[in-house]
Amino acid sequence: MKDNVLLGNIGQYDLELDVEWILKNAVSHVPIGRQFDKYTFKSGKSVILLAQGRLVHLSCAEGHPCFVMSATFSNMFLAAIELFMSLPTKYPNGIHFLPKKLDEQIAKAHLVALGGKLTKLTQEQANYIGVPIDGPFKRDDYRY
Repeated sequence: MKDNVLLGNIGQYDLELDVEWILKNAVSHVPIGRQFDKYTFKSGKSVILLAQGRLVHLSCAEGHPCFVMSATFSNMFLAAIELFMSLPTKYPNGIHFLPKKLDEQIAKAHLVALGGKLTKLTQEQANYIGVPIDGPFKRDDYRY
């Protein structure tokens, strides 16, 4: 490994980097900044370990912003309700997409947090783009 390499974990768990080995074999440890630690070994080479080997996006940044978590969990929650209320007729075993109508409900509920304002289509606009006036506004085959 190159001298003074930056080691950061962007995996799924705290297992991708052998931090225990680094701590055990380092001859010196110098904190060089918030969530940045320099470990030097007998060879004279050093590594700069980010966030003590923990997941960088959660430790050194914002991780998953609250807004993203809210939209994600809202999708999961409404999908679970839809699945439960429609079994077994509408959803046989397999992979299914969240109905666009539910996805648009979630987007509409979160729009205010972004400072947005939703206007309503006129019947003429709905006819022109070929969608119902109250949605869903995307075709079933549309993927975000």
